[in-house]
Amino acid sequence: MTSPSSLTITRLDLQRLEHLLDSLDDFGPNAVALQAELDRADVVGHDEVPAGVVTMNSRVHCREESSGKDYHLTLVYPQDAGGEGCVSVLAPVGTALLGLSVGQHIDWVTPSGKVLKLTLLAVEYQPEAAGEYNRA
Repeated sequence: MTSPSSLTITRLDLQRLEHLLDSLDDFGPNAVALQAELDRADVVGHDEVPAGVVTMNSRVHCREESSGKDYHLTLVYPQDAGGEGCVSVLAPVGTALLGLSVGQHIDWVTPSGKVLKLTLLAVEYQPEAAGEYNRA
């Protein structure tokens, strides 16, 4: 059993994210934060990841605690970011979402510097649970 502060990622996500980090020209603070998350993650096979864990290309439902506002976000690779609700894994909120389990909380620092506390309410879509292992 993992501790509440731990995160779970799949071997395939780990390989793809390490490749992404290796390909970066500028290894800035966001890349450092992602590497730190990868270094502390529990790594499992794509067929072993629980359905309530955020993996790459997962669509999640979060609620901001103070306002009660709901967010529906999809965790994507940087090249896929920019669409509505699509959050890059290299963005602070994307890095924080990776490997999170339903019921856990993250602090999301908005571009204006305000800190929002988000609770993960549901993983609405997870590629592994849907049997779609090859989505890069």
